[in-house]
Amino acid sequence: MALWEGRFKKELDSKTNDFNSSINIDKRMCKQDIKGSIAHATMLGKQNIIKKEESKKIVNSLEEILKDIENGTLKIDKEAEDIHMFIESELTSRIDDTGKRLHTARSRNDQVTLDLRLYLRDEGKSMINLLKELIKTITEKAKENLETIMPGYTHLQRAQPITFAYHLMAYTEMFMRDICRIEDTLKRMNVNPLGSCALAGTTHDIDRNLTSKLLEFDYPCHNSLDGVSDRDYVIEFSASLSLIMVHLSRLSEEIILWCSWEFKFIELDDAFSTGSSIMPQKKNPDIPELIRGKSGRVFGHLSSLLTMMKGLPLAYNKDMQEDKEAIFDSIDTVKMCITTLIPMLKTMKVLKENMEKAAKKGFINATDCADYLVKKGMPFRKAYKISGSLVSYCLDNNKTLDTLSLEEYKKFTDLFDKDIYESIDLKNIVFKRKSYGGPNPETVKKHIEIIENKL
Repeated sequence: MALWEGRFKKELDSKTNDFNSSINIDKRMCKQDIKGSIAHATMLGKQNIIKKEESKKIVNSLEEILKDIENGTLKIDKEAEDIHMFIESELTSRIDDTGKRLHTARSRNDQVTLDLRLYLRDEGKSMINLLKELIKTITEKAKENLETIMPGYTHLQRAQPITFAYHLMAYTEMFMRDICRIEDTLKRMNVNPLGSCALAGTTHDIDRNLTSKLLEFDYPCHNSLDGVSDRDYVIEFSASLSLIMVHLSRLSEEIILWCSWEFKFIELDDAFSTGSSIMPQKKNPDIPELIRGKSGRVFGHLSSLLTMMKGLPLAYNKDMQEDKEAIFDSIDTVKMCITTLIPMLKTMKVLKENMEKAAKKGFINATDCADYLVKKGMPFRKAYKISGSLVSYCLDNNKTLDTLSLEEYKKFTDLFDKDIYESIDLKNIVFKRKSYGGPNPETVKKHIEIIENKL
């Protein structure tokens, strides 16, 4: 039975009904829908819009329905148009006309956005906890590698020596920003649309502050037209999820590179790798590849939401039904990626010797060679040129800066002395970089402490 049957003389075409239905998507909001209805019924009774005994009867029955859904006694009817209609129909079947009073001073328009806000609020908190677990995993791995020397890169070219801990901790900053973004989204999301009704409120003497308190919202929305037509919070949440996927994808890309024989900086546990159907030597990093690939899926949903909303007049339009499938799939995808990545990071083996060997190649101490001359009084641009000439000389003679003799150094300038070898030693270079935010192990330790305190 359709909620609008009084106006129509024909039943909805079966194919149109299937097209119109959203039960398979929004059924996951059953808990939030019931929670919102309980608050609404409580308020109706308190305001004497319906009798208090009717309010209590509705609340008790709704609680029973939720319990039955959660324990599997009550199966959600796939033929229902949406989760809101299913629960209301079930309520009416249990307590007859009393159940029909629940929808007083309410529309599906404010009901839908209420449920979605409640659902995303719960999922936002869950996402924050997952990100915290990921950050903790990264910091633990960083603690194990405070002095693991590796090359830092720009343009994917070896640039300067750093540590693996330092590199990993850069990702904790990204994921901490992701937590902050979700927290900010939750703040703006935490506004109560219930009582907006279809678009213009109601003539009933409702108490929107009471439902806000019962549902733990900061306050009721100030404009009912905006209350039912706003989906900024969905788009903002989707944007936050997209940025999480950017960061997960960047980390995954580095893991993929580090696993390759060309780098061989890490080795993934067999439980997080696959083989080849034809090449027995292969050990493929399929998990980070999938995470990298799934980022496009989440980005696509953000684009869909923006496109869906950009041309809609106020207030509610059926186009907005498309918001749930997009945001639900984005949430599921991000959660799946994080929960798979965490144990993969915990079990990956760091090949410290290979990292250090790579760091010794590529002249990543050339900048420190130039800095050595600057400290001796030479202008930086001149020191830079001499350091570059030394690199060119080494390449022509199959040498590295640390294998050049002092006599060879002095051919370029007399400012070089025996202490040059100490200045270009990779470990010394890393340890001397004590500037705030640098790779010195003690500095990285402090960074880890800062992150752990924030968590």
